[in-house]
Amino acid sequence: MINVAIDGPAGAGKSTIAKAVAAKLGYIYVDTGALYRTVALSAARKGILDDTDKIIEMLGDIEVKLGFADDGTQCVYLNGEEVSSFIRTPEISMGASKVSAIPEVRDFLLDLQRNIARENNVIMDGRDIATVVLPHANPKIFLTATAECRAKRRYKELLEKGESVRYEDVLADVNQRDYQDSHREIAPLKPTDVSIMADTSDLELEESVEMVINIIKESMQ
Repeated sequence: MINVAIDGPAGAGKSTIAKAVAAKLGYIYVDTGALYRTVALSAARKGILDDTDKIIEMLGDIEVKLGFADDGTQCVYLNGEEVSSFIRTPEISMGASKVSAIPEVRDFLLDLQRNIARENNVIMDGRDIATVVLPHANPKIFLTATAECRAKRRYKELLEKGESVRYEDVLADVNQRDYQDSHREIAPLKPTDVSIMADTSDLELEESVEMVINIIKESMQ
């Protein structure tokens, strides 16, 4: 099976780009961030996002699953409820960063991610795909963009959803998430020694998609 790992900071366009690349190549797209967001959603609903012990205890009571629509769109389920539309808020984004720093949460989701990759050609994106989840993936791509660029994209996305936000707050959230993800003790965000760096700061979406497709094709030669 062909396993492509795409890591990078929040807002680099990983999900959008990986989804488009997977559609063009006929691969399964796996957004691992959605899995952590789903755990965070469950914790938020219970009011325990700041209580690590209770989050760990909660894991025994929840079931997180991935599904795929006919068009290949990924859906995520929490105890049988399709929750894809509930996991993209700023609160859940920060919550995902918190729960992803808990070793027990990472172990809880690891087998699910690896089983999908074992059975399918996949493009999987996240924070530690190349370093932990799929260490044998080829190629390993580290997708990034400047913090300001990523904040502008996120700000635009939130405005289009009708949310009332300030760019300054979005940028602060991006910087805070970068710090949390890169400084956590368990699986910190970082490229591997063989990761191919791909900066999308000055690229349009289609240009970014073509760049990643070229990287994948070159790795197969």
